[in-house]
Amino acid sequence: MTTSNSPATAAVDPDAYLQVRDLKVQFPTEDGLVRAVDGVSFSVRRGQTLGIVGESGSGKSVTSMSILGLHNPARTKISGEISIGGKNIVGMKEEQIQRLRGKDVAMIFQDPLSALHPYYKVGRQIAEAYKVHHPRASKKEATARAIDMLDRVGIPQPQRRALQYPHEFSGGMRQRAMIAMALVNDPALLIADEPTTALDVTVQAQILELLEDLQREFHSAIIMITHDLGVVAQVADDVLVMYGGRPVETGSVEQIMKRPQHPYTWGLLASVPSLHGDAGADLVPIKGNPPSLINLPTGCAFNPRCRYAGQNGNLSFTERPELRSAGEAGHNVACHLSHENRQRIYAEDIAHAGVAQ
Repeated sequence: MTTSNSPATAAVDPDAYLQVRDLKVQFPTEDGLVRAVDGVSFSVRRGQTLGIVGESGSGKSVTSMSILGLHNPARTKISGEISIGGKNIVGMKEEQIQRLRGKDVAMIFQDPLSALHPYYKVGRQIAEAYKVHHPRASKKEATARAIDMLDRVGIPQPQRRALQYPHEFSGGMRQRAMIAMALVNDPALLIADEPTTALDVTVQAQILELLEDLQREFHSAIIMITHDLGVVAQVADDVLVMYGGRPVETGSVEQIMKRPQHPYTWGLLASVPSLHGDAGADLVPIKGNPPSLINLPTGCAFNPRCRYAGQNGNLSFTERPELRSAGEAGHNVACHLSHENRQRIYAEDIAHAGVAQ
């Protein structure tokens, strides 16, 4: 993943399949302008996984829907650049985006029961997704392709299962069917939006392992959208932490998990149980609630919830922090705390408490 000190001037990665530069997504409403995404930049290469992390309302899903071109242009203001395989889709006509959607980029939704049509058999739905981009394929060929994909995602007896309806599948099986539908056209970019949220931990581990196996087979770029840093630690190469529609920290998964630099990232890690810490220790939630995207706090959007706001004078309350180097190549943070203060706080409060493992 390529970033820079300023999201508006993020360096172009010539090897990236997806390049997002200074993306802004706004929704005009009667109550005001919702700045759902405000200056996000990142890139993803084929064969790599980017984890986008944040609470509800941080802008994760709005970003993913922008990449798929799913926002209604009549109700949405989008600026910046979203380059997929060298094609900028911002401002592209709907019929052109439709040719990319499903073939070049596909999505695994959080709730497969609502994403799959309840009145049509699973095999038919996957076959129709294939025929959209292979109109010359016969019904027999499309059906065979659907059965093959069900088999490749680990669904037993795929020929029989293809003739069943979504409600006849378990939660884990429905998610596998969604993955089969997303991959049926061999997309180069796969977006997984909270794909394991509703699954138990055993099935979650199976789905994540499946995605890793399929990524190796198809050499796809993957964006994993989640609020769970445990999932990110397992599958991601790079991480983008978002808050209030803005990036607050970016870096490799090792940098974010072992040497986090932003107070919001510290809070996310403190709220996740650790295998290495005290089993009886309480989890530490982040106090307060995410901000309104219509009326963000002045300065740093995280300042009302940050226990360290004010340690640098009034900067946290008056000036918006931009991404800048956190001291390592590729690791950037948007925080007014000095590098020295972050290192001291991390050593005394965060690492000592066993937050980052």
